[in-house]
Amino acid sequence: MQQPAEINNPIRLGDAARAMRGLLKDPDNTRLVFEIIEALSGNNGQRMLRRLRRKPSGRRLLDTRSDVLPLLRDQAYLAALPEGSLGRAYLAFLEREGITAAGLVEASETGREIPDTELAQELLWLHHRLRDTHDLWHTVTGYSGDLIGEGALLAFSFAQTRNPGVGFIVASGLLAGPWMRGAKQEPLRYPDGSRAPHPRVVILRGLLRGLRASFFPAVPWEELLARPLIEVRRELGVSDPPSYQPVRSHEIDLVTKTRRETTQVEAQPAH
Repeated sequence: MQQPAEINNPIRLGDAARAMRGLLKDPDNTRLVFEIIEALSGNNGQRMLRRLRRKPSGRRLLDTRSDVLPLLRDQAYLAALPEGSLGRAYLAFLEREGITAAGLVEASETGREIPDTELAQELLWLHHRLRDTHDLWHTVTGYSGDLIGEGALLAFSFAQTRNPGVGFIVASGLLAGPWMRGAKQEPLRYPDGSRAPHPRVVILRGLLRGLRASFFPAVPWEELLARPLIEVRRELGVSDPPSYQPVRSHEIDLVTKTRRETTQVEAQPAH
């Protein structure tokens, strides 16, 4: 295998713009999210690898090419972990959202051939690592898998990774997201009728939380699954889960870009 060398990954603005138009029409299309990130990432992955190597835990993960996915797919293992642990909370998140650890794997497959170089294989490992731990990030930060929660976690992720593709999605959502206001421009409210934070506030707070937290790509998640979630949050410098009113895509009228009046209000689960 060849020694690491710089890989030139050109920015593809046209591809990103086309995918973003599709994403605004279909906010649940995860494949389009991956297409946007891939089109705009440029050499961000190589910068992240350099940052990983500067941290002992990051170097260890990179040297061993640690793969957390088998553990995250093992529901029996996760269910046997202590109550209140990160692993149990992660499993509860998957069950609440009706998803599996394999879902993002399927959505991210591009079919592109990977060059036989050390750097290319490291970049592929990093891509898989970030993809496979995405829902662990959800669990630790406390964001649900709704549109606002995904937007806030992407803002958190941008603060962590500085990936231009992620930043583009966050900025587009802030400016043009079809879920920013309720029907007739009414503010979002909690089930008890009290006013909930505006989505932009929740998302921008996600950015600040990401700036203040430890570098998640270098976290050895395999070693933390059995640890108490509250302890993991404290160790990683993550503030308490935010309070906000989740908004799901089926609640949105994509023609008027408003929240449907007849939709039942969802209560955010306790974390």
